[in-house]
Formats: sequence, C-alpha cells, structure tokens
Amino acid sequence: MGFLSSLLYPWGFLLQGLAIVHFIRRRPDNYWFFVILFLGPVGAIVYLAVEALPDIGLVGQSFKVFPRRKRIRELEAMIRDNPSPGNYEELGDLYMDDGKLAQARDAFDKAIAARADTPDPFYRRAVCAIQLGDGAAAVPDLERVVSKDADYDFQRAAGLLAHAYAQAGQKEKAEALFRKVTVTSTLSETYLNFADLLASGQRNGEAREWAQKVLDKKPTMPGYLRRRERPWFRRANNVLKRLPA
Repeated sequence: MGFLSSLLYPWGFLLQGLAIVHFIRRRPDNYWFFVILFLGPVGAIVYLAVEALPDIGLVGQSFKVFPRRKRIRELEAMIRDNPSPGNYEELGDLYMDDGKLAQARDAFDKAIAARADTPDPFYRRAVCAIQLGDGAAAVPDLERVVSKDADYDFQRAAGLLAHAYAQAGQKEKAEALFRKVTVTSTLSETYLNFADLLASGQRNGEAREWAQKVLDKKPTMPGYLRRRERPWFRRANNVLKRLPA
C-alpha cells in the first residue's frame, strides 16, 4: 500500500481532494470518508471508481444548461409572433428545468388559457405551485389530473395532491388520500410528505415509521437508484433525527 502511494505521489493528494469534494457534494455512506482518509490515495481511487465514476453521466447533464438556455431565448422570441400553447408548454418545461418556477408557472397559465384539453400543463403548473409553497393553488389542477388518471406520473400526481391538501390545511382529506395512495405507491417523496403531515399532528411514532420505510428500501436498491434517491435518504434521516423516538 505504501509503495503504491509513493508511486502516486504527488497526485495522491489531488485524488484525495477530488474524492473528498465529491463525498461532500454527493453524501454517500459515511464509511467512505474513512476509506478516503485512512487509506490515502488508494482509498481515494477505490472511492472514485465505485462512487464518482457512475456520476460522470451527471456531468453531461450539466452541459445541457447551455443549450437549454439558448432554447429558452429562442422560444421567448418565437412567442412574440407565435404564442401557441405548444410553445408556452415547452417554455414552461424549460423554465422548470432551469429552476425558474414563477416564470414556468406563468408560461403554463398561458398554455392553459389557450388550450385546456391535456393534463400535462395542469400537472406541471401544480408542481410549480407546490414548490413555491402555494398548495391551495395546486389543489384544483391536481384534482383535475387525478380525476382523469389516478395513476398519472406513476401515482406521483395523487401523492402530490395529498401533499397539496396538507399545505392548504385540509389535513383529514390529505391523510385519507395518503393512506390510499401508499397502498400501491412506493415513491419516497410521497412517504416523506406523509411523514411530515403526521409529524405536524404530533404523531411522531407514525411519522418515523414512514421515514424509516424510505431507508428500508436502500439495501435492495441497485447502485444507480441509490444515487438518485440520496436526497430522499438524507431527508428521511433528518426526519428521524428531528423526531423523538
């Protein structure tokens, strides 16, 4: 091990630095920090191969920012001459991907005003409203979507409707729908939103159970899914830390 570390000098420090930066940003299992720290460059190589290499695809995602923003500018110009529902829907989607939720919501408003025969803009407008903290505005849009297709977006729409009810203060309605949806849905987002609702009513034991269900999925998940679910795992751990056992 020492011989290999000497061969890697001085690049070993760079490898350890890269591994630690990736660890801080992606927050995988805590034992990796000790692997990086105590095994030196060799541990960093192992970590980067196992955890960072599969994330290379995410780098490609970051480069999509530039063509997306170029397309946004194109659509903003096109809409002046052709304010079609399709152009507004595409612009709303791109604004959402770019984190511009208020602008996305406005674009979906315009798409719906021009053509209100598909569920997609209603659903996406509702998602924007929820993320902006306006659950009451999301309720009618999500009710419309779920009434047409209860399983829309792999039952995420129904789970978000329950969450929107909770945000709007309709807690009994929210709990009833959460219990119905979670019979078949395994979405971590839905489980954790249900946990938040239960915690808001001081039902800490039940809230912890739903947060734990998210973590219980982790051991049997393939690696790529575990990486995708990391934000939900962190949120579940925060719920468990916050609520008394």
